[in-house]
Amino acid sequence: MAEAGPAQEGPAGAAPSEEAAAVIGATVPTGFEATAAAEVQEKLGSASRVSKDRGKIYFAVPARCLPQVHRLRSVDNLFVVVQEFRDYQFKETKEDALKDLEDLVKKLPWTDPLKVWELNNSLKKKKTKRKKHNQQSSASKEKVKDDGEEEGTDQKDASEQEDCAQAAEPASGQGPEETGGAESQNGDDDNEQSEAKDEPCGGSGGETKAGDGKEGEGDAKVLKFRVTCNRAGDKHSFTSNEAARDFGGAVQEHFQWKADMTNFDVEVLLNIHNNEVVVGIALTEESLHRRNITHFGPTTLRSTLAYGMLRLCDPQPTDIIVDPMCGTGAIPIEGAMEWPSCYHIAGDNNPQAVKRAANNICSLLKKNENKESSTSLGIPLDIIQWDICNLPLRTGSVDVIVTDMPFGKRIGSKKKNWDLYPACLMEMGRICTPGTGRAALLTQDKKCFAKALSRMGHIWRKNQTVWVNVGGLHAAVYLLKRTWERAEEKRSFW
Repeated sequence: MAEAGPAQEGPAGAAPSEEAAAVIGATVPTGFEATAAAEVQEKLGSASRVSKDRGKIYFAVPARCLPQVHRLRSVDNLFVVVQEFRDYQFKETKEDALKDLEDLVKKLPWTDPLKVWELNNSLKKKKTKRKKHNQQSSASKEKVKDDGEEEGTDQKDASEQEDCAQAAEPASGQGPEETGGAESQNGDDDNEQSEAKDEPCGGSGGETKAGDGKEGEGDAKVLKFRVTCNRAGDKHSFTSNEAARDFGGAVQEHFQWKADMTNFDVEVLLNIHNNEVVVGIALTEESLHRRNITHFGPTTLRSTLAYGMLRLCDPQPTDIIVDPMCGTGAIPIEGAMEWPSCYHIAGDNNPQAVKRAANNICSLLKKNENKESSTSLGIPLDIIQWDICNLPLRTGSVDVIVTDMPFGKRIGSKKKNWDLYPACLMEMGRICTPGTGRAALLTQDKKCFAKALSRMGHIWRKNQTVWVNVGGLHAAVYLLKRTWERAEEKRSFW
């Protein structure tokens, strides 16, 4: 597999060539690195390298492909790699190790990565202008719905819940891990870059220029920046905060930028995993997983994780895909957006969850409206309230089942799962096509699931297990294959 190397420094002041290669780093849901690499290969034609630090991949693409990079469905955050060190030798004492990081700033090839950042910034500004224009047009045509105030409150509260969950979620890695620097929060769930249209590359006249060194200080405004350090490993003599502080001081001295932890223009990333060091510049202001959901529930699944689960099942045109415990609808909405040639059915026994999912579908339809005629293009998705143990679907009528099962923490209980899981597997087996049907099921209650699966071995076979980190919880996605055996309507589970 081809490996992405460090970006090379080019002539100062030159616009980035459309064919110039940029090495992009992407954070992905842990456990789905191979899935993300396959998507990059399929959509961009680039081979990826999976980092030793779980949850990251690296790939090289032409600068003109930045809009397509932002439309990848499996990646959370993107950054352009300044330089990567596979085996960085840290000095033993804290003072020497930090001094080495300071000295490193002057040796790094900043020029080309900063040009990629400028190009990315110009694309983002163009998208923002279109977005504002569309919002103004839509505001002039429509009034707020009668229940808009209630829904807005629900959305605000749920957004705050998600922000708290993300801040509390530790990045996965081997050994102790820390994050230096404040985490940026952005309340706008409609990510500007993930939907960028294909445009000719090249900077716009009003874009912000990132000067290399002190040259041209009087020609452009002084940029604000911050350094975020993510460190994993127990053999470092320094903390992530110390690394971010000293590395940031050297960056400030080198570029004469102004440090600002909240209202920054440039975010410099210092990722340290044992002896692997990667310096990068962030290309996303917020995670790309915040793209479909506007009404959040207590356990809203990330869209990137939903995509990974769906992709494991390899949906084919005309497949009927069901999420019998859909919650806010993250999985079926992602499925309908990425696999429109399949028919997606979502359901839940909780009426509030069904309402949230329906609101999310309506929000998506509104976003997809034809701007000239205000008519929605529609998506192949229906939402129903039902009982998971008694689904109103024909036996053998479903090709794929993808769902996030109750962990027994925020929803349900571990005790209830001992009855629920085998009943669910039996009913899923009944509706799934014998021989060709498959299921991707996410759960943190692994002991209970393993017991239930052993009892349902006559109708389900386990093909693969993907270990994932969900909100700091060690969970698993089980990829199951439906056997040819007929599922009984009623059965004693234990």
